[in-house]
Amino acid sequence: MDAVLVIDIQQALVAGAYQIEAVIEACNRVIAKVRGGGGLVVFIQHQHHSYTAMKKDSPGWQLDPRLDLQAQDYTVHKQASDAFYQTTLQALLQQHRVDRLFISGMQTEYCVDASSRSALSLDYEVVLVSDAHTTGDSHLSAAAVIDHHNRVLANLAHPRRSIAVVASDQLSFKEG
Repeated sequence: MDAVLVIDIQQALVAGAYQIEAVIEACNRVIAKVRGGGGLVVFIQHQHHSYTAMKKDSPGWQLDPRLDLQAQDYTVHKQASDAFYQTTLQALLQQHRVDRLFISGMQTEYCVDASSRSALSLDYEVVLVSDAHTTGDSHLSAAAVIDHHNRVLANLAHPRRSIAVVASDQLSFKEG
């Protein structure tokens, strides 16, 4: 079964994010396709221990309202960059027999990267949706960070799997 992880597209993070409108549109396309095929939609919500804007229940902690969040979707809260670290995510995915993950979301160089690597190590088929993740400018431009991660994650060494990096309009989906 397929699942899409929508990582940290939260109010406090979207301001200043590179091409956020297009990224949210791409996320919503993937959400619709996965949901339409009977897959799981999982929103990952970061809860920061010291950054006030990202503390649980603060306005900045809320998911962006432009996301296509529906009642049947799941939300997993995390406190580390890795969405699997000390969360309910792995149990949820196992319960639903998910074997392929579409990764999207915010903070390419932190949470998207860490979660993609963990998913690969946990033996999921991982697809990083190349146009559905973003970040803000830092010591590198956001565009450079995104391009770098699309290239690096596609070439990680693993004995059995790799991370596919595919644009949202080029994805193929399983039924049921």
